[in-house]
Amino acid sequence: MHSHSNIRGSLLMAAAMASFTLNDTITKSVSSELNIGQIIVVRGLFAMVLIASFAAWRGALRPLNTLFIRPVGMRVIGEIGGTLTFLSAIAHMPLANAAAIFQALPLVITLGAALVFGEPVGWRRWLAIGVGFIGVLVIVRPGTAGFNEFSLLALSSVAFCTLRDLATRRIPKEIPSLFIALLTTFTVTTGGAVILYPLGGWIPPSGRTVGLLAVAAVLLLIGYQCIISALRTGEISAVAPFRYTALIWAMLLGYLAFGDRPDAFMLLGAAIVVSSGLYTFYRERVRNRLRPAASASGSPPEGV
Repeated sequence: MHSHSNIRGSLLMAAAMASFTLNDTITKSVSSELNIGQIIVVRGLFAMVLIASFAAWRGALRPLNTLFIRPVGMRVIGEIGGTLTFLSAIAHMPLANAAAIFQALPLVITLGAALVFGEPVGWRRWLAIGVGFIGVLVIVRPGTAGFNEFSLLALSSVAFCTLRDLATRRIPKEIPSLFIALLTTFTVTTGGAVILYPLGGWIPPSGRTVGLLAVAAVLLLIGYQCIISALRTGEISAVAPFRYTALIWAMLLGYLAFGDRPDAFMLLGAAIVVSSGLYTFYRERVRNRLRPAASASGSPPEGV
């Protein structure tokens, strides 16, 4: 029975990563028509309606003052920053490169949990974190002709999402995830509205673009629910490594949608980062001490 739960949880995690990557693909495809602020506003309005309806159906709505606590505020800051920087990055760089950089998120969260919460991290995992960061440098290639400055935005997004996931651990369990998601969606959408005009103002989107962003909002909700179900269904240490399927999806969709072909540096760096992350998960299993920090989300900024 245990193995069945892990298999189901692993499939749900892979489905979540597929949903998030499809959303990224749609967002990147419309970024040539609309600025990032407008994309966030249109997609966010659809997402708010969906999440509010779903939350009401599940009885997850609470008084607004329930959310007036510091961890929720920190989570919102992390999600807004993560969304803005990640969407700006994928608009100007190959999906697979941004996804590869993002695979360092569990390692950064492990680092953050050690520094902020004092969680014990053995020398092997410290070594894995160091090797993982070398992998990121191989992907980013600072100071070379292959360097893309938008890689720094992807790295910034990793930092913001680390703040988001560490803050989420401090939110009381009695506050429903869907209610937090609704607030986050509202604030991220508001953030998109704030930057809309500095980025060029409102451009009437085509019907096709509105339809695509509505699909993107649905994919966000599916991904969000799948990742929560995955972590509640199987053991975290068995399920979490399947978040790396995001890289496979990003390479496949990047090639099919945009003709992007990953170069040798990106593949090498991604292999180093993923290997470091998998080794970290393995060490936790050996020690029989599941770490909720790095495994709790490890997802790209959902904008929700």
